[in-house]
Amino acid sequence: QVQFVESGGGLVQAGGSLRLSCLVSRSTFTLDTIGWFRQAPGKERELVATINSGGTTNYGNSLKGRFTISRDNPKNTVYLQMNSLNPDDTAVYYCNARTPWSRWSDSWGQGTQVTVSS
Repeated sequence: QVQFVESGGGLVQAGGSLRLSCLVSRSTFTLDTIGWFRQAPGKERELVATINSGGTTNYGNSLKGRFTISRDNPKNTVYLQMNSLNPDDTAVYYCNARTPWSRWSDSWGQGTQVTVSS
């Protein structure tokens, strides 16, 4: 079944902002660590940010300060606020989840396209 539905992407000029949303359909959501990933054309998927069940966050290199991950447990939703976007941030953004005792899910959503123009 579909576990992740990403939304909020679009076309934005360099320096602009976007807020991505991820609706998660998992019974373990409140225990899950949620991750935002991105994949640019011709590149491997990379981890952007994570947030665990206690709200502790981690970010990929050079993204902290520009990106902020947050979660709303009653809404089963995780957000990624992206500021000061630049063309290198252009990618399809995905979310995924893992429990403390498992690895990232093998099921991926369709992602949401973020395009930053210069």
